[in-house]
Amino acid sequence: MASLSRLSTFCQRGIRPVSSSRAASKHWMGMAPDAYLYPGPLVEYSIAAALTLHGHWGIGQVLTDYVYGDVKVKLAKAGVLLLSTATFFGLCYFNYHDVGLCKAVAMPWQI
Repeated sequence: MASLSRLSTFCQRGIRPVSSSRAASKHWMGMAPDAYLYPGPLVEYSIAAALTLHGHWGIGQVLTDYVYGDVKVKLAKAGVLLLSTATFFGLCYFNYHDVGLCKAVAMPWQI
């Protein structure tokens, strides 16, 4: 009976919008040990995508809270999309043409 009560409470409230963000955060927490233990192109490009997506979501939430007006919102969202695209391609360029994100983070400790 208690499980039915919990299920009905869940159905009444619906799915929380932050649940996908929490799932992504838990997934990304596992990427840090992978980056340290198994640095390579797959991990580096995954981190580049995760950092870009995290920043895109975060700035998008700031825009939702602080930007008002239809035209301003559309311009701000276009700017965030442009910034996120430039960030992702910049990180990919760094991974391909330089040492990569994992090695770049580890380099200060080699001194």
